[in-house]
Amino acid sequence: MYDFIEGPIESLNPTHVIISNQGLGYIAAISLTTYEKIKGHKTARLFVDLLFKVENQSPVSMHLFGFSDPDERHMFRMLTSVSGVGNNTAMLMLSSLEPDDLAAAIVNGNVGLLKSIKGIGEKGAQRIVLELRDKMMGKKSMGLGMLSGVSDNFSEALSALTTLGYQKANAEKALMKVSKDLGGTATIEELIKNSLKIL
Repeated sequence: MYDFIEGPIESLNPTHVIISNQGLGYIAAISLTTYEKIKGHKTARLFVDLLFKVENQSPVSMHLFGFSDPDERHMFRMLTSVSGVGNNTAMLMLSSLEPDDLAAAIVNGNVGLLKSIKGIGEKGAQRIVLELRDKMMGKKSMGLGMLSGVSDNFSEALSALTTLGYQKANAEKALMKVSKDLGGTATIEELIKNSLKIL
């Protein structure tokens, strides 16, 4: 029904924003990622998802979710397609990690990073990887930076860093940043060298 809403920001906090448009005030739930990108601005364009809450096969309320860019909205839709992942959980995940970092964690099967997010347990993290990994690795049309081929390079670089004596969690964090900065064409050598500059 709606693709985006654009207008003056009437009210903003880390979980919700009110956008004025054509005499109406649209309240949308947002992630911390979106909050950080639009705070300090007088106007904003939010890419939105309008969802209906249904009880007894009848819609009883509408909820608007807003995102600073289409990639974040796409990730929200991907996450909520997973069994057991609701709207609030997906927003919490997007508040904890950038969309590209979430994509990388899923593509690389990084269950440890996913379950470090509040509300995501071991089984939930495994289910997210199981249901979304192949979809993300096979589609360049996703728009997200982490595509097929990155998984192997990331894993090889992580293995090398842990062999050098770095803790896995620290190595993963460094590799996430480097992967995001260098993009999907980074070689194993580039990933390792740039990660070592951070570690």
